[in-house]
Amino acid sequence: MTMITRIDPFRELASFFENFTEAGGKDQLSAGTFVPPVDVYEDEHNLVVKLEIPGVNEDDLDVQVENNTLTVKGERKFEKEEKEENFHRIERRYGSFLRTFRLPNTIDTDKVEAHYDKGILKVSLAKREEAKPKQIKVGAGNGSKTLQG
Repeated sequence: MTMITRIDPFRELASFFENFTEAGGKDQLSAGTFVPPVDVYEDEHNLVVKLEIPGVNEDDLDVQVENNTLTVKGERKFEKEEKEENFHRIERRYGSFLRTFRLPNTIDTDKVEAHYDKGILKVSLAKREEAKPKQIKVGAGNGSKTLQG
């Protein structure tokens, strides 16, 4: 008997990307009251995660790295200056948030820095020395030269 299996390569690719970048996946999106947008990029020395969280006090942020997972928790508190019933519209999100990111093994978890300025939390995660690109000089002349990285 022949079995036909339908393959959806996009579902598999999406699943791989989700597992690579965020440890919590879709479950974490519903875990907090709001989900701050994030940019993730890297250069030759660092992997950088930037979260946009205006209105959050520095004291209300918790950044941790454990078991190759970066966890950022925080809370944006509702301003009690005005009574809630006096508002005509409330579009900004308030409450707690949680974002988790699985880190590659090339990150040195002992060298993590976090800075908060103008509503942007920037977490810089240093790459291990062996993960950084290396420049190799090529010698000129007769004979072969062994290149070492």
